Amino acid sequence: MPEAPKILSGSADCIDDIVVENNNKVLKFIEDVTADADEVQRRVLSEILSRSANVEYLQRYGLNGCTDRETFKKVIPVVTYEDLKPDIERIANGDTSPILCSQPISEFLTSSGTSAGERKLMPTIEEELGRRSLLYSLLMPVMSQFLPGLDKGKGMYFLFVKSEAKTPGGLVARPVLTSYYKSSHFKNRPNDPYTNYTSPKETILCLDSYQSMYSQLLCGLFQNEDVVRVGAVFASGFIRAIQFLEKHWSLLCKDIRTGTIDSKITDPSVREAVMKILKPNPKLADFVEAECSKGSWKGIITRLWPETKYIDVIVTGTMSQYIPALDYYSNALPLVCTMYASSECYFGINLNPLCNPSEVSYTLIPNMAYFEFLPVTRKDELTGSISEPTALNDKEKQQLVDLVDVKLGQDYELVVTTYAGLYRYRVGDILRVSGFKNKAPQFNFICRKNVVLSIDSDKTDEVELQNAVKNAANQLLQYEASLVEYTGYADTSAIPGRYVLFWELSVKDSTLIAPSVFEDCCFTVEESLNSVYRQGRVCDKSIGPLEIRVVENGTFDMLMDFALSQGSSINQYKTPRCVKYAPIIELLNSRVISSYFSPKCPRWTAGHKQWCTQN
Repeated sequence: MPEAPKILSGSADCIDDIVVENNNKVLKFIEDVTADADEVQRRVLSEILSRSANVEYLQRYGLNGCTDRETFKKVIPVVTYEDLKPDIERIANGDTSPILCSQPISEFLTSSGTSAGERKLMPTIEEELGRRSLLYSLLMPVMSQFLPGLDKGKGMYFLFVKSEAKTPGGLVARPVLTSYYKSSHFKNRPNDPYTNYTSPKETILCLDSYQSMYSQLLCGLFQNEDVVRVGAVFASGFIRAIQFLEKHWSLLCKDIRTGTIDSKITDPSVREAVMKILKPNPKLADFVEAECSKGSWKGIITRLWPETKYIDVIVTGTMSQYIPALDYYSNALPLVCTMYASSECYFGINLNPLCNPSEVSYTLIPNMAYFEFLPVTRKDELTGSISEPTALNDKEKQQLVDLVDVKLGQDYELVVTTYAGLYRYRVGDILRVSGFKNKAPQFNFICRKNVVLSIDSDKTDEVELQNAVKNAANQLLQYEASLVEYTGYADTSAIPGRYVLFWELSVKDSTLIAPSVFEDCCFTVEESLNSVYRQGRVCDKSIGPLEIRVVENGTFDMLMDFALSQGSSINQYKTPRCVKYAPIIELLNSRVISSYFSPKCPRWTAGHKQWCTQN
């Protein structure tokens, strides 16, 4: 198996030579591992299965220590999170026997919410941090092929940790990025010009979102001439940073002018870290003040950080809705999506990072996990829904193909087997084969299966939305009113974005229903949504209050007529639960007769409901 590149470090005198040597090693590694993709995949599976030969899960299905692909595929089922949930709960409750993995589970990584409204818990092991670090180490050598000189400046990245919880068995449960930022791999990373950020680690690790954002912006502004790239994880997070700057630039200018930190920043470690950077700079304060006080914020990124070469954010999938705003604020700087990862596993990288956002494709790195692919078909091109059964029969299981056997242009659901104890696990991401790097396929990210609404890291599926709307609409029954039809969309015209639901009602007398009733309906919908959504509303402030827009009677008949005029089949048409096509949104908005917002934030606490009950 091709050996992972070792990242070198050294003194400033020889750093240029070291950077070149590291870059060459990384690029050779990518060539080797993609050229020998099938053999690498075979060895990865064999290594995972030989390590875990005695774990309860594999013994349960009679693998009997076999490490070959044929036996593995014959006896091990293709599963979803719900299938693994009993085993995961045993681990969470303190069972330390080798249930899924021979190595100790070090923590849980929390993924998007399930239909039950709780976050998924993905088991992980200590060595996975090294695997994630490996993928990060590939990004900048690839980027430097297209934009030289990135090692001569700093990156201004807005990175944040989120709250964590402990399971009843004492394991930490937290988001994958929080796990990485708190690890020694990030905090004690070697001297590398590609990980030279404007934000001190203390500002990133601060749990208070206001203090973290303020201090990171302050440091980024103070070092504005050093910044050559900017970014965040998601496009939505970067837009939030710009909006924060719009609200607080006068305070930030005051701090730059005087070399002090605003009194609202109370975290002593943050204050100490920032003061090591900050010095009085009236000239810079005047410059920032002049740019921010202009009438237009068009191109504000390149105006304040003039050496910036690109914006590093995820703009694929639901994040594509933020592209116009990013183009406006940056004067259309390149938008770069560097990597593809999830809580379950880190998957691959973008080898053509300056491509158009609509053409982003990721090359899966074959030694990250063992990959399989389940062919999927689109049920309705207008709504983009995916038709695929929850449970697979024997014939459908046989349709899964290996990494090197996927077909150009075909859509697949990603299935992974990981070193941390997931076996033939359906990730839920729908990918389309766009090309190949040597023998390794490249994929466009198409969508997250079943997700209908998303603003930030939240993912709301159709079943969850249906249940939430039902809970809210039940409040109308006492007024002799009922919900006829509904749909929704993620409105990102303002920051933070929000969910908007269009409701068509059957009402005996609308004058009997007070606005407060509909506001309560908004709140009930939010209370019924998953914990990731509620955290975005309550803690992260990344999602705005949900809105219900009541439309005239007959509106959804008009929506169906429009869909049929666009080529949909009357036999297959059903009301889409999420709309994105601008003409449809315009049609719905033209029929709105009243609008209501959630009056308060829903309840949210870190951890699962049952943990809070037990504790």
